[in-house]
Amino acid sequence: MSQDSSNTDQRRDDYAEEDIASAFLRETEVVEEAVEDGKKVRRRGIYLLPNLFTTSALFSGFFAVVAGINGDFTAAAVAIFIAMVLDGLDGRVARMTNTQSAFGAEYDSLSDMLSFGVAPALVAFTWILQDIGKTGWVVAFLYVACAALRLARFNVQIGSVDKKWFIGLPSPSAAALVAASVWTFHSFDADAFGFKLLMLLVVGAAGVLMVSNIRYYSFKDIDFKGPVPFVVLLAIVLAFVVISVQPSVMLLLLFGAYVLSGPVLAVMRKLKGPALPVG
Repeated sequence: MSQDSSNTDQRRDDYAEEDIASAFLRETEVVEEAVEDGKKVRRRGIYLLPNLFTTSALFSGFFAVVAGINGDFTAAAVAIFIAMVLDGLDGRVARMTNTQSAFGAEYDSLSDMLSFGVAPALVAFTWILQDIGKTGWVVAFLYVACAALRLARFNVQIGSVDKKWFIGLPSPSAAALVAASVWTFHSFDADAFGFKLLMLLVVGAAGVLMVSNIRYYSFKDIDFKGPVPFVVLLAIVLAFVVISVQPSVMLLLLFGAYVLSGPVLAVMRKLKGPALPVG
């Protein structure tokens, strides 16, 4: 075979490989419609930066599941909190860099389902709820189902509710309550029957509160860019110091207070009644 013929065959093989690669990229490309400058355009590809944070949160949620199955409940709880931090960052990064997209919103929702729906329920079940039998896995499934319903409702209500309030307990806060409870009780070897019933109550109540109509403060109206008094920064530093002393207990108290704030404020508004007209 001549050298020219060999080179021709090589170029033909290279062209075939390039064509297959191009076809693969074309067929797997994400295409979505977006509004830019008042015009509807078709946008190809995805934004990398915010989706990296979402992928990291997804990995943390999966790590929590694996750690829970392996019996490392402290690491599982910590992984859920890491996923919570990363979940808070991806949306902020997307807004700061103007890289919001429908794909990112859907990807974030699926990541939340694993990190804040499946992972907390599985960790709680493998640690202590499985000792209660059928009631344990039913309550764990109730939490997972409520998390899915909470996320679906949140997705369809975007833009139609007051941003100052969440309708129902946010799934990251519900997951934080469950994770902090597992972390705290496990670190103190609290596995008596009373603690099993308490975890049953915590997981079940967190699930029901997610699909309730109780309002929770969203903290979205806080201006992080504006100047604040020096004492605010001092308070934040002191909060980090207090949490570092006993992280599991302090996080449990913090998120426990937030979870209770919704029902307490609802009762206070109910007792106060409607405002009387003036004049």
